Amino acid sequence: MAGIQAVLHRCWPVWVACSGGVDSLLLATLAHRWAATQTTVVHAIGPAVPTAATARVRDWADREGWNLHLLDAGEYADPRYRANPIDRCYYCKSHLYEALTALRQALGRIEGTILSGANRDDLSDDRPGLKAAAEADVVHPFIEAGIGKREIRGIAHALDLPFADLPASPCLASRFYTGTPVAVEVLSAVDQAEQTIRRLTGIGVVRCRIRVDAMLIETEAVDQAAIDSQVLAAVEQVVRAVAPQIRAVMLDPKPYAMGRAHRA
Repeated sequence: MAGIQAVLHRCWPVWVACSGGVDSLLLATLAHRWAATQTTVVHAIGPAVPTAATARVRDWADREGWNLHLLDAGEYADPRYRANPIDRCYYCKSHLYEALTALRQALGRIEGTILSGANRDDLSDDRPGLKAAAEADVVHPFIEAGIGKREIRGIAHALDLPFADLPASPCLASRFYTGTPVAVEVLSAVDQAEQTIRRLTGIGVVRCRIRVDAMLIETEAVDQAAIDSQVLAAVEQVVRAVAPQIRAVMLDPKPYAMGRAHRA
């Protein structure tokens, strides 16, 4: 962890953008434990943020004693974001960092550095959000220290952190196939559908993708049999109550693949 610590020492005071995933939770935990008075954690809330992620951040912040701020970045008000182009993440992150900068100004604490939990493995994928981060002078300690997802989970295990094995769960807008407009009620339907599936089946990895007016449920191949008629009926009931424009709910015969909606 010396590499991470060296980056942070160069950046104090720090503002950690924490999504609620294992990467940013670990980064915020390390920063706070090393220099609590120099660390502020910011968690964005909005229609595309899973409710479980916000609950997780708030619970861990209470346990650790973080200086936590919840922030509405306002990305949903941007029609470019709602149109869901291939670079949707750029607009989302741009709004996040602009809102975070505005928060710092409002608090009279403009000094310091914004940190993200991006890691080395993210460099091998198409990440428009990294462009927005570069424009906002955001620092990525894990990337600078050459640390990837496996090492992050290893550090979390070594520290006996409860989220060490937390499955990846990116923002709900990532469930929409590129070009399918992002609608707030459908985001809610996705969130509730995935929670319903996890509650009924115990499956850890599930994505409810949206393609035009259909919801396609993706799981790993070994878990597909768990999505039976009863589970589908329960999901349909939830979805119809929240987003009646979704006309079909079905299991995708193709097993889960990271970023499938973004690549399409």
